[in-house]
Amino acid sequence: MDHTELLNQLKIDRAAKDLEPSGAGGRRVWIALAVLLLLAVAGGLFWWHQRPLQVKLATAVAPSATEASDAVLQATGYVTARRQATVSAQITGTLTEVLIEEGDHVHRGQVLARLEDSAYRASLDAARANARAAHAQAGQIEAQLRQAQADAERLDALVARGLVSRQSAEQARTAVASDRAQLAAQRLAADAADAQAKQAQVNFDYTVVRAPFDGVITEKAAQVGEIVSPLSAGGGFTRTGVGTIVDMDSLEVDVDVNEAYIGRVKPDMPAEAVLDAYPDWAIPAHVIAIVPTADRGKATVKVRVALEQKDPRIVPDMGVRVSFLEKKAAPAAQAPEGVLLPASAVVERDHRRVVFVVSGGRAAMHRVDPQPAGSDMVRVPAGVVAGDRVVVAPPASLDDGTKVEKAADAH
Repeated sequence: MDHTELLNQLKIDRAAKDLEPSGAGGRRVWIALAVLLLLAVAGGLFWWHQRPLQVKLATAVAPSATEASDAVLQATGYVTARRQATVSAQITGTLTEVLIEEGDHVHRGQVLARLEDSAYRASLDAARANARAAHAQAGQIEAQLRQAQADAERLDALVARGLVSRQSAEQARTAVASDRAQLAAQRLAADAADAQAKQAQVNFDYTVVRAPFDGVITEKAAQVGEIVSPLSAGGGFTRTGVGTIVDMDSLEVDVDVNEAYIGRVKPDMPAEAVLDAYPDWAIPAHVIAIVPTADRGKATVKVRVALEQKDPRIVPDMGVRVSFLEKKAAPAAQAPEGVLLPASAVVERDHRRVVFVVSGGRAAMHRVDPQPAGSDMVRVPAGVVAGDRVVVAPPASLDDGTKVEKAADAH
């Protein structure tokens, strides 16, 4: 090998050297992008896992004594008021006084609010003045009629004695008839003026909003200075009501009974109601009526149930569970142990029957041994206590410790 060949072997190929760093840098870029993609996917999965799962909740309630023996069916529903009204003015006007607050007890005829009444007061005063003037004019014509009748009687006497002409007597009688006709017309005009005054009085009375019946104010819907109207004017500037009044003596319970079991319910059937808010309080009740229509979507029939005890603790829209009984409850009966839950709250996990109790925003799985307690309820002797919030129809993705939140459309 000569010296030239040896020198050529010692030469550095700069083109190859330039390509080598570039290739290594490209691989590093792709590796970095892959790592970032994996981190993004992992972050998304972590966020999805940490996102609260929306669920429907129900409250566990303690069973009553009658549920151990006499209850033939159980169903859930809500307290409703058969008599309630949103009170409004019958005319459009500006509120000058609002005399109610939520929780106030009011009586029939009590003043709840007043509207600006200056224009209606002026109209009433004018109508009353017109009526007085019409009656005064009728009195004047009545006096003229009496005078004309007296003149006609004197002339008739003079005609009989031949002292005046018969024509004079006839003219006097014509004046009497004319005055009598004017008096009748004026009396009709006075009656019309009285009617206008009564109408003005009615319009003036409309400026005062009164309670239509005894009850409790559950909502105050307007304030002084706002415009109220019996009709909505649109735009959100006109109120259509001053407040809502509820007759607490008209409270009852509406429950939805599965149509497969509605044959067990009869009118006047004894029942017992337990409020979700007071699970240890059993209220005697009875069936008022079975509403003759079914909900196609829920496959249920509405049943109206009367509460036989009135109590301030019972308020509209409270959740309630009703037990339909074969006979009236025995006060000394012993209530069964455990709590009542919707049957759909119990699911199977790893060949075990469990429910998910929500506390602190997380679902805790509890093993249970459910026992039938009606058409859509089960009794759980242990594992859940009265007042616990349980997940209804838990999804398959729900697990022990999962973060949950109440679904927006859940009642």
